[in-house]
Amino acid sequence: MKVSTILDQIDLGSIALPEFQRGYVWNRDQVRSLMDSLYRKHPVGSLLVWTTNTSNANARGDAELSPGYVKLLLDGQQRITSLYGIIRGKPPKFFDGNEKSFLDLYFNIDDEVFEFYGPLKMKENPLWINITDLMQKGLAEFITKLSDEKKEINKFINRLNAIQSIKDHELHIEDVTGEDKTVDIVVDIFNRVNSGGTKLSKGDLALAKICAEWPEAREEMKKRLEKWRSYGFNFRIELFLRCINSILTGEALFSALKDVDTDKFKGGLKEAEKYVDYILNLISSRLGLDHDRVLSSIYSFPLIARYLKLKGGKISDPKERDKLLYWYIHTLLWGRYSGSVESVLNQDLETVEKSNGSVDQLIDQLRQNRGDLRINANDFIGWSRGARFYPLLYMLTRVGKALDWETGIELSSHMLGKSSKLHVHHIFPKSKLYKYGYEKQLVNAVANFTFLTQDTNLTVFDRLPEDYFEEYSKKNPEALFSHWIPKDKKLWKIENFEKFLIARRELLAQAANDFLDSLVKGEIPEHDKEISIFDREVVSIPGGIESEREEEMLKDCNNWVSLKGLPEGELSYELTDEKTGEPLAVIDLAWPEGLQQGLSEPVAILIDESKETVEIVNQNGFHYFTNIKKFKDYVEEEILKG
Repeated sequence: MKVSTILDQIDLGSIALPEFQRGYVWNRDQVRSLMDSLYRKHPVGSLLVWTTNTSNANARGDAELSPGYVKLLLDGQQRITSLYGIIRGKPPKFFDGNEKSFLDLYFNIDDEVFEFYGPLKMKENPLWINITDLMQKGLAEFITKLSDEKKEINKFINRLNAIQSIKDHELHIEDVTGEDKTVDIVVDIFNRVNSGGTKLSKGDLALAKICAEWPEAREEMKKRLEKWRSYGFNFRIELFLRCINSILTGEALFSALKDVDTDKFKGGLKEAEKYVDYILNLISSRLGLDHDRVLSSIYSFPLIARYLKLKGGKISDPKERDKLLYWYIHTLLWGRYSGSVESVLNQDLETVEKSNGSVDQLIDQLRQNRGDLRINANDFIGWSRGARFYPLLYMLTRVGKALDWETGIELSSHMLGKSSKLHVHHIFPKSKLYKYGYEKQLVNAVANFTFLTQDTNLTVFDRLPEDYFEEYSKKNPEALFSHWIPKDKKLWKIENFEKFLIARRELLAQAANDFLDSLVKGEIPEHDKEISIFDREVVSIPGGIESEREEEMLKDCNNWVSLKGLPEGELSYELTDEKTGEPLAVIDLAWPEGLQQGLSEPVAILIDESKETVEIVNQNGFHYFTNIKKFKDYVEEEILKG
């Protein structure tokens, strides 16, 4: 099919550029390379489409389509999006990316090179031709501008014609069709055919099909994601889609959406937004988990959303509500959804359906898988802010009546009110521990963390516990020991740091079990006044993965990557065993699908990590960097020029 015909079909709505989660990821070098290949009539590969039934597919442009079929572009999105942008002079309606990657492309008809507009080189130079203008206006205007180039005019006209003829270039299309071709089957076909390139997820394809019927679907979903992001909760669109799917179908597999029409999906989207709001407020108010860095187990949300649907949108029985929260905490602690999300989620959805919404059955199922839901001191051996028991420590601070050491104010968000920010504090200061010879894994042990108000954190600064513990034990002993601090003063000395960690882990485990026992029995008192997450200031914990400086370095690096037209990485990415779901390592900053998602290898940045962590990350196929400058060099040389 000709390129021009493909673009026309996109405008009509009979070929849909899927709104894949990864969006448009090509950079300018790749766009130039594509145009150069087409100009020189080099092969640029075939396209893969999935022809599927739509219920009254909406047309783009002025045309209207009758009910029928739509072709969803599976392989070739980047190429066709680039050509659409260059030829039409604007991104397609389903665009999600950096449009600077393909707009303002010029061609030098003398040197036969493609470059993006640069005023010093190109302004008022007739040899530089704007490709979009040429495609839309034709040759006449440019021939007039080249009137002074009489000796070369025929050669230049031939080259201009060669550019225009790109619209007539024939692209071979492989078509996957048939009533038996479900989302799951098509994803498998695509990933087999495209084993060396971008991997397609089932969520990608399900969203593409939905957007073919309702082009505004992605934008409507992104509005909700932006709302939650503004209050400190960063979610991916796939999670929201899973919530919608579970609410509407009771299924985890996206193929269940095949029978959901546009009107039903619109209703499901609004319902999912309401339920996610409810879940966030519930977890925040009852457990104190009030921002995404301590939230975890987000793939329990589709299950809870379905549960709410079965209960009519609200849990009226407080004991039942707290049992559900007990279940949620244990999914967080034991990585219930860290492995095969769909199979585990389907199992839990079936349990809820069969038991008529019984939380007891969900808890029993967890207990059978674990053998025991008791928390042991050794469970707190994990280290770094990515550890699963870090959120538990934060939760205990919020709900366990921990007091600020200076002011004696309860650190619950209900007591602190709207401005409810806590700062992470190393009980034994990092600088002194490193100087004494302790390794990073011990320095950043979860049992060496606590949470304080900003002012108190700055007051304590880097003093040793044997100094400031003594001071606070006299000033306000209740406040000090509300943070599960061992009372044996010998353990406050730096030479006994490891023994301090052992003793504090015991105290934390006891506190955690006491709270969870009370929660599941319905013995946790109700709050006098609930504070909605939407009435709070956004909660953040400065201090970085290792330090405030390190986190700033990683955020700056992410911003730099974004300015290059590439996707941001994930901070504190938890690398897990695909089979067991057990955590293997925490990566400071990661691109698990590559900087050009699926087109390049997984990438990790590891700042001052242990050899063990580096080896694990390397063994799991990540191209890792321990130096941000070297990472940037890699991006410039291997990704942007690749």
